[in-house]
Amino acid sequence: MRTHPVLDACVARGMRLGLDQIRAFLTAMGEPHRAVPMVHVAGTNGKGSVSTMTAAALTASGLRVGTYLSPHVEEINERIRLDGEPVPDGLLNEAIEAVARASSTYFDAMGTPSAGLTYFEFMTVVAFYVFSTQRVDVAVIEVGLGGRLDATNVVDPLVCAITSIGLDHQTQLGDDIAGIAREKAGIIKRGVPVVLGPMPTEAMDAIVEIARARGAEVWRPGVHLRRQHADDRWSFSCPTGSVTSLQIALAGTHQVANASVAFGVVQRLRGMGFPVSEECIRTGFAAAHIEGRLEELRPGLVVDGAHNELGARALAGWLAKRPRPATRILLWGMGEGRDAAAVLAPLVEHFDEVVTTRCAHPKARDPYELAMSLQDIDCVLSAAGPIEEALPEVLAEADEVIAAGSLFLAGAVRSLVREMDADV
Repeated sequence: MRTHPVLDACVARGMRLGLDQIRAFLTAMGEPHRAVPMVHVAGTNGKGSVSTMTAAALTASGLRVGTYLSPHVEEINERIRLDGEPVPDGLLNEAIEAVARASSTYFDAMGTPSAGLTYFEFMTVVAFYVFSTQRVDVAVIEVGLGGRLDATNVVDPLVCAITSIGLDHQTQLGDDIAGIAREKAGIIKRGVPVVLGPMPTEAMDAIVEIARARGAEVWRPGVHLRRQHADDRWSFSCPTGSVTSLQIALAGTHQVANASVAFGVVQRLRGMGFPVSEECIRTGFAAAHIEGRLEELRPGLVVDGAHNELGARALAGWLAKRPRPATRILLWGMGEGRDAAAVLAPLVEHFDEVVTTRCAHPKARDPYELAMSLQDIDCVLSAAGPIEEALPEVLAEADEVIAAGSLFLAGAVRSLVREMDADV
């Protein structure tokens, strides 16, 4: 499902950080967010991957698992998954209509019929509705933005995870690493264990301080979470157990750190009685897939979100270990409000040319304005038209094309490739 009239109306309400409205609405709906055991995952980058691998291991154990991710790459259904698969159109439409009816009744009763939920608030409630009505055994919930004031922070999870901390969404979260860490640490609940990924020392210290104040035990990389590599396989260990001979399906060395966090989360759940064996962890991690993250759509064409500096460094690390073809072009499109030059800086050395473009998303930057902001980069630079025009042009010129800078751009490329392949 690409869109829905109810969701289109929600878009007009913009973005809102805060929990009062969604919490009151969920109470009126019978608190569907309390009907299912949950895991809550925050972080600047990697939270979708950690959520996906955690859910895959749980699904491999025979559990009925819900996953809530954002944003979607092509279709709304990708945000809400059952046993790893996007929710079917029929069930998604049923949930949207049910939440819309409840919303109309609630805001009419409040005397504010023209008010309503934002897009993200509405989709979050839809996810809770699906998971409660489908009676999943456990749900893995990815934070949308930040943590403390994110609409998902109404949940009372069994385990929390914070994957990474970097500069992103500074307008909402601030320019200080420790401050951003404290915002993301807002998901930590009293007595609920927390699993952390690698991050700057100032971020780690800020999160650990909050966790200790709330009586939440913390597992940290290198201290409680350890990993070893041999013969293209990984071994992970933590205070409560270990797993050997792991293969990680998601591409990129950065996914090893994400897998370690997911392993820690699963081990915490095992300690609470969830029946996840070592073999189920192996099976889940080897099968986990998420759209738009170092995804090879066809030989010589890869898409990746890489919308911030952490993501760009991860992409650069992957490219550094990949054979360099004769001609490699970066097809680059970004959303408004980001420092394009800073994000692009780690990537330039890996490309022969950077071509700017845009997808149809309303917040996508004009490719010519984007190119002007990149005039100081040490690389051949050109501006192309919209992605529908740019993609065939660069595919004809390059031995390898990496389309990156936005998950929405990745989604547009995925759609175009499917159309191009259908026309062959």
